[in-house]
Amino acid sequence: MLSKLIHTDYSKTTILIRLMVGAVFLSEGIQKFLFADTLGAGRFEKIGLPSPEFLGVFVGSFEIVCGLLILIGLLTRLASIPLIIIMLVAIATTKSEVLAEKGFWEMMHGSRTDWAMLLGSIFLLIKGGGYWSADKILMKNGE
Repeated sequence: MLSKLIHTDYSKTTILIRLMVGAVFLSEGIQKFLFADTLGAGRFEKIGLPSPEFLGVFVGSFEIVCGLLILIGLLTRLASIPLIIIMLVAIATTKSEVLAEKGFWEMMHGSRTDWAMLLGSIFLLIKGGGYWSADKILMKNGE
């Protein structure tokens, strides 16, 4: 089971996607704690999500932990799953209203980072951590 989770290829360019996805989620998770009123619980309350105080800490913690795991390439596939869920919920809860009120192009403009993070996370779920990852080291040691 662990070997399937850490399995990755020899791609040296995957690190670029890992750096982008990991750094953005790590930063966003930290900001949910630093600026809870606007980016954490306050944001969740504003868009009408239940239990915003809990969700701010819950989502922020996952973003920090999974962002770090992706940055070092440890359990990359597993770490990408919560991030995919976070992005799907973010798009559904924040961009559907923009689509209804302002139209398709305004929604696409406002969601470009969301789509980049979603697709980057899906890429990592499919490919794994790549050549320069802790997953690769663990995979070699397991052979």
